[in-house]
Amino acid sequence: MNLNLKSIHSLRCKVCRHDATNLGIIIVVCVECIGIFGKGACKMDTEGLGAIREQVAEILEELVGIAKLGKGKLVVVGASTSEVAGERIGTGGAVEIAAELFAGIDRIRQQYGFDVAFQCCEHLNRALVVERDVLERLGLTEVAAVPVPKAGGSMAAVAYTHLSEPCLAESVQAHAGIDIGETMIGMHLQRVAVPFRPSRRFVGKARVTAAWTRPKLIGGERAVYALPQKNDQNQESHLCQ
Repeated sequence: MNLNLKSIHSLRCKVCRHDATNLGIIIVVCVECIGIFGKGACKMDTEGLGAIREQVAEILEELVGIAKLGKGKLVVVGASTSEVAGERIGTGGAVEIAAELFAGIDRIRQQYGFDVAFQCCEHLNRALVVERDVLERLGLTEVAAVPVPKAGGSMAAVAYTHLSEPCLAESVQAHAGIDIGETMIGMHLQRVAVPFRPSRRFVGKARVTAAWTRPKLIGGERAVYALPQKNDQNQESHLCQ
């Protein structure tokens, strides 16, 4: 890609959104983020990289409908950018891929108003990147680290640079979740988790699983889980004596 100086200065870093310098034909990243994250090597071509944003947005919007997500709900996202690129998890992470994933997720988040927690990798004990107001509102336990691709993962690292006031929560109990590349988000879901099979089963080359949650059903065979309609005059009463 040939860019003159004027066009270079008009670009924004896909990681931190600051003014950027072009590093190649696929991704634009600023000098500061190269220092923090390293340039890395994205193994996806331009066409494949460009499709990621729409793929994850499609899956998340489908989950929104089945899980009735909106304001006050929390969604946990786990993503292996290595798997998205067709590599084994933990071997080929790329902030370019993470930036596209974040853009698609954040678009749906803004549309429906739910909150998102981005799961770190096992090197940070699968802590989660959240906005500080989410951590405080939910009474979550804060832990101290700054996720980077080699310790936290590219997805968490990019999310940390994009949130207004990012921090790490030790764990969450989310209402729903998306797992891109089998990163094991189940530990951060409320009970009871209900598996969800989205229509689109892959983001890039990573297999996608998802889940929503429901309250436990209690009480046994005599329990009632919904109030009868008011116009039902023939409803029998089975009161406890």
